[in-house]
Amino acid sequence: MRIISCLAALLLAAAGATSAQDPSTDSGQVYPRRPIRFVVPLPPGGSPDLTARTISGGLSGPWQQQIVVDNRPGANHNLAAEIVARSTPDGYTWLLTTDNILTVNPHIDKVPFDPFKDFTPVTQHARILFLLVVHPSLAAKSVQELVALAKSKPGALNYGSSGNGSPQHLGTAMLQYYAGIQMLHVPYKGAAPAINDLLPGRIQVWIGAGNTLLPHIKDGRVRLLAAASSRRSPLLPDTPTIAESGYPGYALDIWLGVTMPAKVPASIVTKVSAGIAQVLNVPEVKAKLGPQGVDIVTSSPQALAQLIREDYARWGKIIKAAGIKGD
Repeated sequence: MRIISCLAALLLAAAGATSAQDPSTDSGQVYPRRPIRFVVPLPPGGSPDLTARTISGGLSGPWQQQIVVDNRPGANHNLAAEIVARSTPDGYTWLLTTDNILTVNPHIDKVPFDPFKDFTPVTQHARILFLLVVHPSLAAKSVQELVALAKSKPGALNYGSSGNGSPQHLGTAMLQYYAGIQMLHVPYKGAAPAINDLLPGRIQVWIGAGNTLLPHIKDGRVRLLAAASSRRSPLLPDTPTIAESGYPGYALDIWLGVTMPAKVPASIVTKVSAGIAQVLNVPEVKAKLGPQGVDIVTSSPQALAQLIREDYARWGKIIKAAGIKGD
């Protein structure tokens, strides 16, 4: 809270010096002139919610308006997305956009929105570290050994996920695609119950968020094999990626971003994108979020639009090859 308070004071001073020239107007008034609703498709807690609350806390003061975080989990994030897609395009409703909402869900289920026509990209703001781990009872101490074991026993090993089309499911499906192996998928209703079964060995393989796995890796309850991201993590510099372990092209770069409904005025989009970057690129904020597996990566609206198009095409190939369907 001290970091956010100090950051707000700095940004408030900067806003006071520049507000007279602010081009982001709404009915002749400087944007924002009333509270903003920031819809988050997940329950409170966890890395995405933390980033939303960091953004909200950092901007509410200098903008002199509340940014209210509204947690709306459900329907594999589609509930929150539909709320935002159908809201008025005036810049007062934001969506904490997980990468699966726009790039995965349309491939596996009928969604109540168009991922390209119904949203205005604002900025990417983070990547979340995902790790490949196994239960210590499994005779595999590297990705290569896990693949060899899976090939020797097709379908005998099992892996967990937090549901069909979840990052855990897609990450492991992608590993199977690249390595030519087959493991049994055990879907759960969320990551927490899956990890509860991973720790005693009822499931054997898991690709999941680093912030939940690091304590269990440290105490030896799970064995770390690799980072699932496209690059090594500063938290685990000696841990290779899956791509470095013999599968070039493998990359589970789970990203977070902010979008708004389609047709929001460009001046508002520009202001929001710049404001989020200003909040998150403060060294103290990065130092706070980094140990929790959150890598701050901000972008222009155009760069986020390009990322959505690229990931939509990439995941479409993986999902078709793996035959993944919605729950």
